[in-house]
Amino acid sequence: MTRKINLIGLRCPEPLMIVRKEMRSLNNGDVLEVKADDQSTKRDFRQLCEHMNYSLESVKDEETYILFSIKK
Repeated sequence: MTRKINLIGLRCPEPLMIVRKEMRSLNNGDVLEVKADDQSTKRDFRQLCEHMNYSLESVKDEETYILFSIKK
């Protein structure tokens, strides 16, 4: 299953807190796709994935946002 969330306009620490909560509700193997425009999310989501053993499948810089794909 893939869940998509839009965090554009939110600033640290909100995106990180929301992603942590969303990831808890997913099953192993599920993917969370996140749109965010706060540059600190690149660092925050990488650290979260390392700490929680999630897989940061992709990070794509689009014109006005960053698209993350995180697998539980």
